[in-house]
Amino acid sequence: MKQPRLTIERIEHASSVIDPVFLNSPQMAFEPLSDAVGTELVLKIETLNPIRCFKGRGADLTLADAAAAGFAGEIICASAGNFGQAIAYSGTKRGLPTVVYVAENASPFKIDRMRQLGAEVRLHGADFDTAKEEAKRVAAETSARIIEDSKDVETAEGAGTIGLELLRQAKLFDAVVVPLGNGAMINGIATAIKARSPSTEVIAVQAEGAPAMIQSWKSNSFVETDTIDTIADGIAVRVPVKEALDDMKGRVDDGLLVSDAEIIAAMKLIRSHAGLVAEPSGAIGVAAVARYRERFANKKVATVICGSNLTDKQMQSWLNHN
Repeated sequence: MKQPRLTIERIEHASSVIDPVFLNSPQMAFEPLSDAVGTELVLKIETLNPIRCFKGRGADLTLADAAAAGFAGEIICASAGNFGQAIAYSGTKRGLPTVVYVAENASPFKIDRMRQLGAEVRLHGADFDTAKEEAKRVAAETSARIIEDSKDVETAEGAGTIGLELLRQAKLFDAVVVPLGNGAMINGIATAIKARSPSTEVIAVQAEGAPAMIQSWKSNSFVETDTIDTIADGIAVRVPVKEALDDMKGRVDDGLLVSDAEIIAAMKLIRSHAGLVAEPSGAIGVAAVARYRERFANKKVATVICGSNLTDKQMQSWLNHN
């Protein structure tokens, strides 16, 4: 019998390896927000760390394992912005040179942060997936190691520590609603949750303008879209990661889609009722709970505020306008 790629044992091991600065993030309910969405909603706040997102968990585990194996060369990855920051942070900490490929229209704020954290940033192509193909091409022609979010299993194992921490709540959750990009976060969390609380639903959420992963998972096929159209750049995946789709089988219970307008409304709810700034990808779980409120009514639900990397202009546009 084929052994699963992701195991609870490896996720538990990850908790002892990952830089503590990324671990044990706050998780709490904000009563006004729960009242607004009609259910007891616990937020896992993954924004209070040096890169203001959850990606540090998986990136730090991946580079820790690479360093332990004796790798001392160049690291290459592709990113919409947050994973690149995580790789830059963990690479610089270990003295490893890092190169991050991003789309030509990537967030200038995230590009600047990657450079500040020590990465060389190379702009290529119209979207994240095009940049990723270029990163793969360059890595194949050099001695650099490419790290692919969600394909490299350590990225999911690191993210799975979020699930372990959610399980510390006194009362287990009826559902955990997780933003879905390439799949590392939902697969890591789902592996931990299903191992300890199999009755808890694990539900993926994507933007309507970038539904490739959910469409592929629901149809049990490989659905690649020609374009993406969403403000949620951190989860805007056009070409699914096959390994992540395989990992979702038997772990994820459902997949939901929300609109950009609903994401912006959720960002405003989070700021008004929890005092937190979330980027669109970080607010999408709250958007789903609000849109499908009858489904989640009278349940205990958790979601992950997985990032807060916004420019002043974005905050002005999305949070300060009615």
